[in-house]
Amino acid sequence: MTDKQHPEEHPVNDIGDDHVLAHDVDEEPVEANRRLFEGGMLKLVTLLAIAYSSFHLYSLNIAPLETWSFRIVHIAGALVLGFILFAGARFVSAEDGPARHRWTTWIGAVALVPALYALYQTFSFHQMILDGTQRVPVDLETWHFGWPLLAASAIGIVMSWFHQRERSRFSVPDLVLIVCSVAVAAYFLVVYNTSMRMSTGTSFAPVGISFAAIAGTALIMELTRRVAGLALVIIGLVFLVYVFLGPYLPGFLGYPGLSVQRFFSQVYTDAGILGPTTAVSSTYIILFIVFAAFLQASKVGDYFVNFAFAAAGRTRGGPAKVSIFASGLMGMINGTSAGNVVSTGSLTIPLMKKVGYSKRSAGAVEAAASTGGQIMPPIMGAGAFIMAEITGIPYTEIAIAAIIPAILYFASVYFMVDFEAAKTGMRGMREDELPKLKTMVKQCYLFVPIIILIVALFMGYSVIRAGTLATVSAAVVSWFSPNKMGIRKILEALEIASYMAIQIIVVCAAAGVIVGVISLTGVGARFSVLLLDVAEASQLLALIFAMFISILLGMGMPTTAAYAVAASVVAPGLVQLGIEPLTAHFFVFYFAVVSAITPPVALASYAAAGISGANAMETSVASFRIGIAAFIVPFMFFYNGALLMDAGWFDIARALITALFGVYMLSGGVLGWFARASAGVITRLLLIGAALLMIEGGLWTDLSGIALAVVAFLAQRQSKLRPAST
Repeated sequence: MTDKQHPEEHPVNDIGDDHVLAHDVDEEPVEANRRLFEGGMLKLVTLLAIAYSSFHLYSLNIAPLETWSFRIVHIAGALVLGFILFAGARFVSAEDGPARHRWTTWIGAVALVPALYALYQTFSFHQMILDGTQRVPVDLETWHFGWPLLAASAIGIVMSWFHQRERSRFSVPDLVLIVCSVAVAAYFLVVYNTSMRMSTGTSFAPVGISFAAIAGTALIMELTRRVAGLALVIIGLVFLVYVFLGPYLPGFLGYPGLSVQRFFSQVYTDAGILGPTTAVSSTYIILFIVFAAFLQASKVGDYFVNFAFAAAGRTRGGPAKVSIFASGLMGMINGTSAGNVVSTGSLTIPLMKKVGYSKRSAGAVEAAASTGGQIMPPIMGAGAFIMAEITGIPYTEIAIAAIIPAILYFASVYFMVDFEAAKTGMRGMREDELPKLKTMVKQCYLFVPIIILIVALFMGYSVIRAGTLATVSAAVVSWFSPNKMGIRKILEALEIASYMAIQIIVVCAAAGVIVGVISLTGVGARFSVLLLDVAEASQLLALIFAMFISILLGMGMPTTAAYAVAASVVAPGLVQLGIEPLTAHFFVFYFAVVSAITPPVALASYAAAGISGANAMETSVASFRIGIAAFIVPFMFFYNGALLMDAGWFDIARALITALFGVYMLSGGVLGWFARASAGVITRLLLIGAALLMIEGGLWTDLSGIALAVVAFLAQRQSKLRPAST
């Protein structure tokens, strides 16, 4: 943890005798606010991280815990590790002089007293219940547990905003937050394993549940701010404010209202924080993060990128096409679009600039390709698992349905890249600049873990069993590669998995707060009614409205949280319109994913711009244009179920072929390149019209699209024959 570099610090042209380009693609990026410990503290954190990942593997495969207890420990562990690793304020360096705001340490030390007292009370409650007490006295829960816990949590959070120390130093305010996180978890483990669990959401619920839930929600929001930024926190706070202001709002937003105690006695249950999002993060997501960490430890990411260079690097604009393939492979096992940009873009973006792409275009291609990794089956950046949990549709059906949309998305990005390379006369990379394809093919056994995962899933194994088999196979396969995984490497993989998991776990918990508000206030049902009213005027207008809401809810959020929130608000309304649940959820999922490249808040584009050195807003506009197929194809799910494999084989094949032809023409129309020449305005409009007709999928629309394409071709040919003006 102390000597890891940012990926962008690795050399991009370090080509040895074997011409291998990718080095340390698998290295874990170190966030700006992450502490880098040394000595004994480093060993302690490493042990905690290994224990956290091992706990999940043990509980999922050998000795399952009671469901709520498992999820409570899952969140508490992420909070503890998160507050240890991620600082609440920027670090100070030697140039800044001595550490600032020393008073935060003393106030934090004072706040540690009520935090420890609240934790002590949870053990006394446990002893009282063991002694036969049916219900803990209200005064004891309020004054000896609740208020001390809230006071300590509030002081710890506020002090952490001002506490600035060196990067290798831990902080007392964060120690307060760790104790409060443990106290919240301990209280819930005590109460939820008694009959008092049945009283949540009623006036009979112990008041301590509400105190613990308020503190727990605040801790989750604070760690979310540290690891994912303010976007999700602001949206979550807006929803929380709505709980108490909703009764005073007019129209469909109004509702009868919930008291503070009644709401918070339910929000930390399976109706909210412990609900679907945490159910998925504590099982499928954590397991596949461990799988991804094992792949990283065995340097499979380096192989993916080098294989892509060997296969596509020679073609015109080669590094951009490599970006598409490499980001698709890396992105499906990476839970965030922006994280995917950082891992592969640090290599591909400089090489794209080297062969002639502008800074803006290089960043845009990487952002669009990395975002596409989130819709790439079989893993789909964990989104498929949340969709399976929410809809009840088997995971294998979701993975199969995602195949054609993923092909269309990546084909569209490929055509865009190829046309731009042709239009500007870019070259590919030379033979002596690239890895040898023959050498890469000899190492194709490194794909075996992913193949085992796919085969196991389609043989009927559970997702957990399939993921575990794939993880074990990743270690076994590494024994045949130069990066063999022994005990030390396996422990390192478990450590990396915990660090990778913190962000997505806390984000899923924060999304659970929003989901809880939606389900407990009924705002989702009222939004469905509004969508039905819009659909009476026009069903297409209702879909467009749903698209904008999905993108708006997803802006600034990681994919997993974006989909979870949008699925709670938008998807039920689409289902009520008569759309199949799978189609409705794919519609929402796609727009939640592409919010990462949608201006003005495009996280993937901003990450790419940081590497390329281009203007962030210009990069987001360019990536939006490159990924434009992702904004059109979801509308076609509604009109043509064959795009989601919901038809006979002939109809599926015809839909794939015509849609591919459609995205080809869409790319030509958007970029202004067709039939090996620049296209004029009329030709571009004809191409876009033909593309929309071809993607739609009906027989007459396909024929009409072909006719328009022929007209565009003839117009383009005529313009090429026309003598150039001086």
